[in-house]
Amino acid sequence: MPQMSPHATNILRTRNAASRNVLLAADIGGTHARIGLVRADSMAASNRSLTTLAYRVYRCADYPTLEAILSDFRHEIDVEPAAACIACAGYVHGDTLINANLPWSVSISAVTRALGIQLVRVVNDFQALAYAAHFATLSDSIHIAGDDDVDPSHIRLALGAGTGLGAAALIPGSARPTILATEAGHAALAPRTALESEILRHLRGDDAHVPNERVLSGPGLLNLYRALCAIRGAAPVLDQPMQITQAALAANDALATETIEVFCAWLGSFVGDLVMLFGAFGGVILAGGVLPQIAPLLQRSGFAARLADKGTLRDALARVPVRLIEHGQLGVTGAARWYFDHELND
Repeated sequence: MPQMSPHATNILRTRNAASRNVLLAADIGGTHARIGLVRADSMAASNRSLTTLAYRVYRCADYPTLEAILSDFRHEIDVEPAAACIACAGYVHGDTLINANLPWSVSISAVTRALGIQLVRVVNDFQALAYAAHFATLSDSIHIAGDDDVDPSHIRLALGAGTGLGAAALIPGSARPTILATEAGHAALAPRTALESEILRHLRGDDAHVPNERVLSGPGLLNLYRALCAIRGAAPVLDQPMQITQAALAANDALATETIEVFCAWLGSFVGDLVMLFGAFGGVILAGGVLPQIAPLLQRSGFAARLADKGTLRDALARVPVRLIEHGQLGVTGAARWYFDHELND
């Protein structure tokens, strides 16, 4: 975990962190909360660079509220930043955040009171990640499918599977991209094969609606594995998503291998649908906690074939560049960059 440099510590102790170019930036997912103190080294948007002065990762389940995590971070660094930008999984509805994957409810006003900061902005977590990905280079990513080069002059898609499933569209037009956040993870899961239809029937139970993230997420891997065990008449022996990915990578469990194969192919169909829906032929950026773990399996899976298998648009979809990027601090830097670009320049 990155530690503060002596220079950064001096900055905090002299309380320069209260200046308008230093921000508390957070990326809150269903499993981890990543929080940083970020400084904009140049206030001009055309050449702005960011320096992370402090960075911590917390397990969400270890805390009773988001406010408790943020308070811990503030006490650890002993600073009162002037503003905060929180990228959080979910949909902002009034004062609350609608999210099925966080271990606690989130009230924006309660977070603001707990922080004691006058200016707090909340954005969707994939809005922040897509914003950061806009400034990333090809060297930061792994080629998965399609052409080698991403075309930033066309709409692109950022998508990731973690505790949930997030997606956002990057719409070009200026140095500061427009990001369209979505709740695509909660849209209805669409099967393509007879096996996927059988899996969907198994997952549905009494629910009329089965969202995409019921399969295309970390917990979704476990749901998918258990469904396949039931369909194949086998007793489940794995009970954690990471156990499934590790067994598939080691090729020592047939049902784990099948789970990853079905997961990757189904993900390809889903991504192809989103590319067509948003006209995101400029490229797809994959992120999240799950996909980096299975990158080699994803590359040789049915992902690319299913993404392109959309009839008339097959050739165009086959050329769409798909790259995988490590999530890491992207959400934090994306939240910070979004804040500095919008709040300081608008």
